[in-house]
This record gives sequence, C-alpha cells and structure tokens, in this order.
Amino acid sequence: MTCSITYNFSKGDPEKVLALLGKEKALAALDEMLLIRNFEQRGEQAYQAGKVWGFYHAYIGQEAIQTAAMYAMGRKEHLWTTTYRCHALALLLGMTPKEGLCELYGKANGNAKGRGGSMHMYTDNMFGGDGIVGGQWGVGAGLAFSLKYRDLKDRIAVCFGGDGSVAQGTFHESMNLAMLWKLPLMVVIENNQLGMGTQIHRAIANLPIGENLAKAYGIKSYTVDGMNFIDCFSVFKEGFEWIKKTGEPVIIEAVGHRFRGHSISDAAHYRTKEELQKIIEQDPIVSFVEYLKGKSWITPEEFEERKKLRRDEILEAMKFADESPFPDINTLEEGVIV
Repeated sequence: MTCSITYNFSKGDPEKVLALLGKEKALAALDEMLLIRNFEQRGEQAYQAGKVWGFYHAYIGQEAIQTAAMYAMGRKEHLWTTTYRCHALALLLGMTPKEGLCELYGKANGNAKGRGGSMHMYTDNMFGGDGIVGGQWGVGAGLAFSLKYRDLKDRIAVCFGGDGSVAQGTFHESMNLAMLWKLPLMVVIENNQLGMGTQIHRAIANLPIGENLAKAYGIKSYTVDGMNFIDCFSVFKEGFEWIKKTGEPVIIEAVGHRFRGHSISDAAHYRTKEELQKIIEQDPIVSFVEYLKGKSWITPEEFEERKKLRRDEILEAMKFADESPFPDINTLEEGVIV
C-alpha cells in the first residue's frame, strides 16, 4: 500500500537559524505553534459538540511550516493566501482566537461575521481560505501580479496549497503565467502525503512533486522536511532571497504529516495506529522545543507553563464564542452586490 519516495531535503543549520531568530522570537514562534495546536484541538471538540457547522480541516501536525514562513520572511509586508485548511494562517496573520472561534460558531462577531465558517477566514493581507480545491493558486498568481504591477519591491505573494491540488488545471496555468511574467510568487506545496485519503503515489504521476513540476516551467525549487521548524525557516529565508534577487517565482515542497484525517468527518482508516504513532513521534512542536532546550532557552517546566497559557487563552475564547450573538436576520443581505 505504500511507496518509497526519495526527497532531496534542504537542511538548515540550527545554530545559524537560532542566532537569526534570537531567544525572544524563537519562544514567540513556539507560542504561535502552541496557539494553533490548541485552537485546532478545541475547535474539533466544539464541532463534535455540535457548536461548529459545515466542514473542519485541522492543521495539527503541520504547524512548523507556516509559522516558519512568517518568522523567516515577515508577515505584514507580504500578501498571503491558502487552501481551506486556513485557521493557522489566519491566526498567524492577526486573527484573534476569539474572532476565529466565533466564525466557527457562526457568530456575528466572527472573522467573516459568521458568514464564512471554517474554510473562509481573512485578514488585511490574507486573501482567504479558499473552499475550492486548487482555487487559491490563481489568487496567489494574481496577488504576485499586483505587486509587480505596482512596482512594490521586496514584497512577495505567498500561496499555500495541498499536494492533492497540484493535479488541478489552475495550478499549471498559474505556474506557467508566474514564470512567463516573472512574478514574485512563492508557491508552497504542503505535502501531507494524502490527498484527502488517497496515498500520493496513487494520485500524482511524477514524484517528488515540487522539483519535477518546477522543471516543467523552469522555476527554482526546494524540498524541505515540513516537520522541522529549523529546516523550514532556512528554506523559506533562502527562497525569499531568491525571489528578491531574480524577481522570479519559487516552488517549495514541504513534506509532512497531518495528525488527523482530511477533515473531521474522515476517520482515516487508511493509516494504522502504528503508522500514526510513528508520525506523532515526529511532532514539529516537540522537536523545536528540543532545539530550544539545547540552547537553554526553555526548561521542561517553562514549556508546560506555555502550553497551559495557550490552552487557557483558547478556553477563554470558546467561552466568548458561546456567549456571543448570532447574526441578526436584518443583516442577511449586507455585503451582497446586486
């Protein structure tokens, strides 16, 4: 049922990365990953309790990828978009946990006023959450085009998507235009190795994904272990510098695992308990903490305290969402163009 794929991973130097980050930013990155983890865990619980409607796609296990991107490149300068697995990116770009949970609950003070739900979250420089498989690739290319058109230097568009969506036509059209027009676009393929529930070698003809697709369009590519914050930081930093230097797009394939099923309705029977346990042993938060312990930047007790603080923050946000009002029926047509 499984297939061996050889990935040419780019590695980061832990000492160099941690020196660039510094203790304060490294601990802040840890806090953000813990916030995402707790948000997703409690959001799933709320879904199972019947408080969250629609779909729910958790980012548990993939936290290092988008968090490392933010800390490697900066977050407010750039334009971002992603797939329907969008809670983490929204939190990283300024959505508060209260906004996010209210949106999940369909409440009036949610991120999208309770209209979008799990798959449609936004910030000032995050253009969705896209509920259409592969729909974000064209948005990412368009964001990059807008930066080039306005001659905004040292700013890029970053577009995240799953491995399953690269088979969509919109991906290939977008890559062709991105290279043809030399757009400042960073494409991040978050390869969790299961397009919904289908193993990657049964869905994508030519593996590994990133480096092979990049060759087709003459685009520079990197492949990185998406479970390792240090490696991800290093690759995002290098890819960003390449785009600034050349003005050309870059494809980064971050290979990792999600700890849950594709969505909350997916029991993930395609993985054995033993396989899942091996995956969980690669927890990106735990591995990052080991680097921090090695620098004496955190103790086990301090780590437990930070976990508790993030948990309490999400529990407070859940209480806030519970007590918040649903949208007034009189606002139903607001924002609708006719």
